[in-house]
Amino acid sequence: MSFMGLFLLTFLLVHLSLNMLIIFDPSKELFNIAAHFMGTNPFIQIFQWVLFAGFGFHIFLGLLLQIQNWIARPKSYKIKGSSEQSFFSKYVIHTAIIIFVFLILHFTHFFIKAKVLHAVPEFGNTGMEDMAQAVIDLFQSGAYVAFYVIALLVVGFHLDHGIQSAFQSLGLNNPKYTPCIKNVGRLLAIVITLGYIIIPLFIYFN
Repeated sequence: MSFMGLFLLTFLLVHLSLNMLIIFDPSKELFNIAAHFMGTNPFIQIFQWVLFAGFGFHIFLGLLLQIQNWIARPKSYKIKGSSEQSFFSKYVIHTAIIIFVFLILHFTHFFIKAKVLHAVPEFGNTGMEDMAQAVIDLFQSGAYVAFYVIALLVVGFHLDHGIQSAFQSLGLNNPKYTPCIKNVGRLLAIVITLGYIIIPLFIYFN
């Protein structure tokens, strides 16, 4: 579970860096070149199925662990321990469900539209799909932008708990290093969340 979470964290950082191209290059060319490369490179095409499997395995393990916790303690403690007071740890399964719904919609809007339906127009006469315009068109909807921002805030909450929890589960729980790990984890969660949120807001208001 921890290794899968950290693996997906790496993906989020790479994905964010590519998505930022749509802001810094108004011509949309760099984003479309990157999207075309990601969509045609044989290694990446194989690796994307590893990524999908990673998401599925992470979700499966999360549900399995939650069910095991419910079975082990069918009734909650009458007096809550201080370790249970974290909002993120108490509602991590709930945030995971919201993220799962968000991933399905995101997957449908981009992967299915481009790879299955082939409904993304060509970018000029380049032979590349205009994925940048597909992103821009989607974020013209205020309702979807609002949903996207809320979903990304939930992702941030999930990451804030998940990063530090992953290192703890891997046995890297030391009084000397744990505070630093928690701070770095929180910083990463904030940077990733704000980075993804900036993109739809920038597109919608420009």
